[in-house]
Amino acid sequence: MDLKDTTSEGSLQPSSIQIFANTSTLHGIRHIFVYGPLTIRRVLWALAFMGSLGLLLVESSERISFYFSYQHVTKVDEVVAHSLVFPAVTVCNLNGFRFSRLTTNDLYHAGELLALLDVNLDIPNPHLVDPTVLEALREKANFKHYKPKVFSMREFLERVGHDLKDMMLYCKFKGQECGHQDFTTVSNLVFTSFGVFPPLVMKETWGAQRTWF
Repeated sequence: MDLKDTTSEGSLQPSSIQIFANTSTLHGIRHIFVYGPLTIRRVLWALAFMGSLGLLLVESSERISFYFSYQHVTKVDEVVAHSLVFPAVTVCNLNGFRFSRLTTNDLYHAGELLALLDVNLDIPNPHLVDPTVLEALREKANFKHYKPKVFSMREFLERVGHDLKDMMLYCKFKGQECGHQDFTTVSNLVFTSFGVFPPLVMKETWGAQRTWF
């Protein structure tokens, strides 16, 4: 009799999952894991709980996937400009200086910089130079009894640099033709990977910003 009572009392002890469900604040779980036999009410609560959990997981995974796809929206507004400003353009001539304009004084001060002379003011690798150019270079690089004069890099650039008149083939802006005479040289210089260039600016009558050539 005592053995039966002990067995009956032991079977009434709640399981760990039932204890957890009754102490949990997770909505609906306490109605699924209750004491007693399986009922329709417990089945309905279980279906509702699993459906809600599945919907939560699907929506969460979709949002996480959307976040890591880095979606973005670009908004562009078009504004019609009734008066265009002449664009800033830089045209760098790979041959930065005109050999025909070089003087003996230029070679004395800037010959090494121009890679025409070495550190000793001698012509490097003369056998690689065109004979006509070599003859002119030897004549200009003859420093025997030569007394160097004052050298100005600004004056040098303005004198031996390329002339816009020789480079500009055609120019048209705001429906009107323009030419080299519509540009003027400004004082400050532009330093680029191709060398130093004197900037040109279009005259204000064209409503232009600074333009470099």
